Amino acid sequence: MASTVDPLGTSSDGQAEVRIVAGSPAAARRIAEVLRRCFAATEQRSYPAGLDGGTRLELTVDTTRTAEPVRSWLESSRP
Repeated sequence: MASTVDPLGTSSDGQAEVRIVAGSPAAARRIAEVLRRCFAATEQRSYPAGLDGGTRLELTVDTTRTAEPVRSWLESSRP
């Protein structure tokens, strides 16, 4: 079976689609920033999330490639 290639330039193995829903755009961006510090990721896409002004951010992370040196908690959580 062939694997597909995504915008990060890697196979789909290890890819995770992440959806963040928050009450404000700033809160959603802070969470996305933490994820991008740990993993290689695509640019986030932003959408309204409900009538109360919430925000939904979506991004794809590559769990096989770290963006910065692996934090000890991340490394120790792997099997």
